[in-house]
Amino acid sequence: MKRLSQDRMPIYDALQRFKQMRVVPFDVPGHKHGRGNPELTEFLGEKCVSVDVNSMKPLDNLVHPVSVIKEAEELAAEAFHAAHAFFMVNGTTSAVQAMVLSACKKGDKIIMPRNVHRSVINALVLCGAEPVYVNPDVNIDLGISLGMSLKQVEKAITENPDAVAVFVNNPTYYGVCSDLRSIVKLAHAHGMLVLVDEAHGTHFYFGKNMPITAMDAEADMAAVSMHKSGGSLTQSSLLLIGSAMNEGYVRQIINLTQTTSGSYLLLSSLDISRRNLALRGEEIFEHVSELAQYARDEINAIGGFYAFSKEIINGDSVFDFDVTKLSIHTLDVGLAGVEVYDILRDEYDIQIEFGDIGNILAYISLGDRKRDIERLVGALSEIRRLYQRDKAGMLTQEYISPQVVTTPQYAFYAEKESLPLDETEGRVCSEFVMCYPPGIPILAPGERVTKDILRYIKYAKEKGCSLTGPEDIEIKRLNVLKGV
Repeated sequence: MKRLSQDRMPIYDALQRFKQMRVVPFDVPGHKHGRGNPELTEFLGEKCVSVDVNSMKPLDNLVHPVSVIKEAEELAAEAFHAAHAFFMVNGTTSAVQAMVLSACKKGDKIIMPRNVHRSVINALVLCGAEPVYVNPDVNIDLGISLGMSLKQVEKAITENPDAVAVFVNNPTYYGVCSDLRSIVKLAHAHGMLVLVDEAHGTHFYFGKNMPITAMDAEADMAAVSMHKSGGSLTQSSLLLIGSAMNEGYVRQIINLTQTTSGSYLLLSSLDISRRNLALRGEEIFEHVSELAQYARDEINAIGGFYAFSKEIINGDSVFDFDVTKLSIHTLDVGLAGVEVYDILRDEYDIQIEFGDIGNILAYISLGDRKRDIERLVGALSEIRRLYQRDKAGMLTQEYISPQVVTTPQYAFYAEKESLPLDETEGRVCSEFVMCYPPGIPILAPGERVTKDILRYIKYAKEKGCSLTGPEDIEIKRLNVLKGV
């Protein structure tokens, strides 16, 4: 098969041709190349708003691509070792939901870890599939959930031979990777599809000595956040599929929920970023890996903080580790991760990706510089000196195993009542509660509210976590199933 030229940028080139045509717009968007909204044009720049245009024949159509978008997707598929790549402009959330909706229908079982992003459980609310949870192993010292143990996946498959798919997080937010190749082989031997949330693994396809990619492990579908480590604009993403999937059917599923007005700013950013990674990715991510390791070495020299890496590999639930992830344990300085997160932002003007109960994540990627790392290290050193305290009484566990009572879809749509938080113990929740980021539910619809979960929610609120999900935005009340 003839290889495509990764130097090409079909969408970018089409937009450049379009600008030279001096088209008079009598279509949407109504700002008409920025002329109608001068404040927006001044803020974003004329170059940007002039290509915020509508779908038309010369520019193709994301809903049914036949020319430049089709070619750009073919280039992405080759770059990511996939049978086909779909450009997604509703975020990786839409890619994850498209995977689940393509694989499952009402009543189907899908095997998955419970520490999935809320978008996965949202998809179950939409389609009515039933989750079979594999509770992840936990690193007690760090308080973090790990990957999927192969033995636990095998047990779930044996006990649920009618399941249609296995869903895998790879890597997790913290950089933990499962034994993806073995999970795929096991699932396929039992006639099940494998869907991979690869939101944080774009760089795996281009860097040297990285964990195995979903497509190289022969998974059936993967959701890839190009806007995270790939450099494209926020909300732009890819859905990759293997040769066993029906491309036309997957496109139909995507079109159930994705906008019919695909942003050419997002589409062109996918096109340009794919080219950049295909041509320079190996060099870029070697530099990123070196920066992350430099940061780990410097942070671990401070004392108190622990920036962990490949030393936590155990051959199973931590089969591999993403060395670009700067995950840092904070409890030994007597601070919750979210407290360090807030201090870095409020006192040092440093915005990191997230802080949870016991850890923070500083996202290192292609736009970072050594002096940025040094500023972060210096800030953490000062935080230890100024804010360190005794860690007695601090919560240490990031993951609490759920008690699943009914399906997410049933619980979400069932008759419900709103109760004060303290009165919900023992009841069945009908909504989500989560810290965002990372967006992994503490409670999901259909799960029982326990004393440990209530304690966690109150502690997270006290420490300043950004809690989202419930109807009551102050999280003083929860919706629970009526009479259950």
